[in-house]
Amino acid sequence: MARVTVEDCIDKVENRFELVLLASHRARLLAAGAPLTIDRDRDKNPVCALREIGDATITADDLKEQLIHSMQKYVEVDEPEAETVPLLSSSPAAAAVAPQSATDEGVQFDRMSEEDLLRGLENLAPPTETDEEAE
Repeated sequence: MARVTVEDCIDKVENRFELVLLASHRARLLAAGAPLTIDRDRDKNPVCALREIGDATITADDLKEQLIHSMQKYVEVDEPEAETVPLLSSSPAAAAVAPQSATDEGVQFDRMSEEDLLRGLENLAPPTETDEEAE
């Protein structure tokens, strides 16, 4: 039965090596629980895979894509590219174009030395327990 099946498959897949690859991949899928597209007739998975290819219930192109996808270790996902934001320079022309709220003219930052920060942290006391938390 398998010899007749291989001869039927040569019409669908011309290269015998490619036929072996596709049929073995389909047989592994069947062993993993993929649904059959033909009647089993007490045949083993490789023969069922060849019969599916020969009867054209599964196309060779689909099997080829599945085989390639199963062997890929890194699948590239198409994600949208991040939008580029133009950089504002410190030139007067750029400041005139930028809105007033986006400029840094009125913003002041507190500067604290490491020693001042450590002194402030040492002076912190742990929170005291209230009557409700103690119960």
